[in-house]
Amino acid sequence: MFTGIVQGVAQVTRITDKPGLRSFTLRFPECFTQGLELGASVACDGVCLTVTAVGPEGEAEFDVMQQSLGLTTLGSLVEGSLINVERAARDGAEIGGHPLSGHVDFTAQLAEVRQPENNHVLRLAVPQRWMRYVFAKGYIAVNGASLTVAECNRQEGWFELWLIPETLRMTTFSHKKPGDALNIEIDRATQVFVDTVREALDERLGPLLPALEALLKAQGSTVDELAQPMLPRQA
Repeated sequence: MFTGIVQGVAQVTRITDKPGLRSFTLRFPECFTQGLELGASVACDGVCLTVTAVGPEGEAEFDVMQQSLGLTTLGSLVEGSLINVERAARDGAEIGGHPLSGHVDFTAQLAEVRQPENNHVLRLAVPQRWMRYVFAKGYIAVNGASLTVAECNRQEGWFELWLIPETLRMTTFSHKKPGDALNIEIDRATQVFVDTVREALDERLGPLLPALEALLKAQGSTVDELAQPMLPRQA
């Protein structure tokens, strides 16, 4: 498990393709690899990877399967790429963000970047089937960082994040530009709430559910938004 609090930025120093997988060697920030052992888990841009070798000078190696390369942004990394990293949470660790599994659900495309004073705003375009789990003021993990959704538009398929200077300092988000892909892990509690509400409505309404969906759509809402009042709120 991870907390979603990025602990630093690592650099890809070597990439080696092998039958059925690709190996990455990463150079981590100072002290990051202290006590790091074979088999340990590290979130790399939000993807949980297993340490396969520990090298000198703060380096470690990871193997990534073809499926993970295709489903995440790891397949587009090159030597010199920078990624967000976090070591697995220890028992009793403070959860400064929200619990993450390190299992990426999908990738979103960065559609727009705005920079109002002392802020950095990212607008992400999301595949429609995943927008049901995105709510304003709700949790979401982007490239391994636990963040709060500032605004979302379910009809147009996007949400926005407002990032403070400290977040930019500790992550790679300041380097991202429109068109870049980002790894997304939805909040599991949100997923459970939304899916439970949808299943309950489907069970109770049956053939009347399409009529309800059409009515809500005409009012600029969706069935998924019915779950919003029950969701745990983030301060």
